Amino acid sequence: HVQLVESGGGSVQVGGSLRLSCVASGYTRSRVCMAWFRQGPGGEREGVAGIATGSGNTYYADSVKGRFTISQDNAKNTLYLQMNSLKAEDTAMYYCAAGRGACSKQSSYNYWGQGTQVTVS
Repeated sequence: HVQLVESGGGSVQVGGSLRLSCVASGYTRSRVCMAWFRQGPGGEREGVAGIATGSGNTYYADSVKGRFTISQDNAKNTLYLQMNSLKAEDTAMYYCAAGRGACSKQSSYNYWGQGTQVTVS
């Protein structure tokens, strides 16, 4: 079993920055892939960024490339999402997820946090 707890969301102006954190606990082999997803008002859940925890390979949605950076601190069991140059369309609930398989595919993730709200205006 894996538990994920996100923090760091909030309200920020367009062009601002936020850093999200996700503390993970539980079975390490179930956390081969970790990622951030988001779901905006009335929208579908979409992948934002992912990382293969072993190799460190990262994946980004085209909409956030060059603005968002995913990283991990293995000593702290923490996943981060640094978000810069935020846009109004980045407004969403952001979820941390863990799983195993192909890290670029949403179907690989079966553990989810409760979410943290990001509002950009």
